[in-house]
Amino acid sequence: MTHAIAGAAAARLFPSNPVAAFIAAFLSHFVLDAISHWNYKLLSHKKNPSDPLNGDMIFGKKFIIDISKIFLDFIAGIVLSIWLFNPQSDYQTSILILGALGGMLPDALQFAYWKLKIEPFRSLQKFHRWIHTKYEIENHLVLGVISQALIIAIIVVISRLLG
Repeated sequence: MTHAIAGAAAARLFPSNPVAAFIAAFLSHFVLDAISHWNYKLLSHKKNPSDPLNGDMIFGKKFIIDISKIFLDFIAGIVLSIWLFNPQSDYQTSILILGALGGMLPDALQFAYWKLKIEPFRSLQKFHRWIHTKYEIENHLVLGVISQALIIAIIVVISRLLG
């Protein structure tokens, strides 16, 4: 959800240029990933400690649960982006949605990498892993939720000041 809101905020900086809006939103994902933050656990994600680029998401019951969480996160991100930034036209709404999608896309491309392990997904995954903070708050739910709310509040304030 935070990536969607950050993507929408970044897209607002380019209200008349959908391509620039999408690119800014896409890049916002990596800026946020460089900051310690909370991620919900994906039950079907199998990590390989000896080769971090050899992770995967395994199809099955846990995968269905994960896809459900991701879908709810996706919908909540778009709905909250629209609510927080209060677009005044269908065009502004479309820019916000485009930004939210751009902000979430790198994680979807991670899934593509896990399944295909080909370029350009491999290079993007290497970059994604490199830029991602090494300190995550995954095991601290309360701290994680508070940190996410704080990050969202900061994003909204900065976006309103710049927009």
